[in-house]
Amino acid sequence: MPLSPSSPGPRRPRPLLAAAGVLGELLITLGVLLGLFVVYSLWWTDVVADRSADGDAARVRQSWAAPPAEAAGPGGAADARPPAPRVYRAGDGVGFLHIPKLGKDYEVLIKMGTRTDVLNEGVAGVYQQPYAAAMPWAGSGNFAMAAHRDGHGAKFHDLPELRPGDKVVVETRYTWYVYTVDRTLQQTSKYDVGVTAPVPAESGYRRPGRYLTLTTCTPAYTSRYRMAVWASLTRTQRVDKARDLPAELR
Repeated sequence: MPLSPSSPGPRRPRPLLAAAGVLGELLITLGVLLGLFVVYSLWWTDVVADRSADGDAARVRQSWAAPPAEAAGPGGAADARPPAPRVYRAGDGVGFLHIPKLGKDYEVLIKMGTRTDVLNEGVAGVYQQPYAAAMPWAGSGNFAMAAHRDGHGAKFHDLPELRPGDKVVVETRYTWYVYTVDRTLQQTSKYDVGVTAPVPAESGYRRPGRYLTLTTCTPAYTSRYRMAVWASLTRTQRVDKARDLPAELR
């Protein structure tokens, strides 16, 4: 029979209700913290990295604007040729990376080193180990770089869009280096250091040459694997303030 209004009802398990309430609050708090972490990882680190990279890029271009020290030629006169390329240390600005396929305004500062503190500055870092990258002006070798795909500037987020035939341009103080993409490797082990070798085994190259390699994490929002893009030098163009940009960047 139904309980009358004066009959006492069943006792509620108050400790269980209290525990459920605390657990619910903890889950809500955890969800908020995870949301904030995602915002920090995918947005705020981009803001900080872009700000840092913009400042460093401005300083590099300002240093390029200063007249280079003239070297005395054999006859004592100043040598009109560009001075010998400098030796770069970890963290030094080398030049700028332009990839027309990723946008007409796509420009990334290139720095020496692939340590986390360097890449987190929103730049492309030049490999120094296990294979020391050959600089673009070297007679042969592989100019290999890495950059984040997500967070910290995400400069290589759209790297998978590159296809054979696309152009990649490296800008230094005195020379434009124009490369043509030959092959892409969409996925390999993050321990596959051979992708940055002087002659990468899977690149299709069979002899030493003037190559460029771009690497980043894949799939997006993970660091489970790596991808690589290989390109070979097509031509060079002297930087001249009176001339236009290379045709590939117009």
